[in-house]
Amino acid sequence: MSRSFSGGCLCGAIRYDCQAEPVMAGHCHCSVCRKLSGTGHCSMLAVPSDSVTFSGAPRYHQYTADSGNEVKRGFCCDCGSPIVAHNEKGMVGLTALCASSLDDPSVFQPSMVVYADRAVAWDAIDDKLPNFSGMPPVSE
Repeated sequence: MSRSFSGGCLCGAIRYDCQAEPVMAGHCHCSVCRKLSGTGHCSMLAVPSDSVTFSGAPRYHQYTADSGNEVKRGFCCDCGSPIVAHNEKGMVGLTALCASSLDDPSVFQPSMVVYADRAVAWDAIDDKLPNFSGMPPVSE
């Protein structure tokens, strides 16, 4: 591990520290991520679940993803910032952190675009990144 990183919500009620490099990082254009981010896509990075510790308690919204897996998205109840996501069947052993919550935005180095075929016309996809019509298999 070359460096640790941290992040949190806008108001500071939720903070996290991570002691591992991200396993993957990317932009997602699915309809849930668009609604979550309030724009055309959501940018997230996945880390081993046991490498991240939280102070403060996110509130979770659970839904069924296209895959049929149950996904939980955590956000701050006070300021509304999206912070974390868990997909225990689709991303076993991993926790997804919202890139917007990073203290140092340079930690996020996108490596892919998922659900690219669902991108809205006004949100351009970086053509230098590999893109997928769905979610490729992801594991630790």
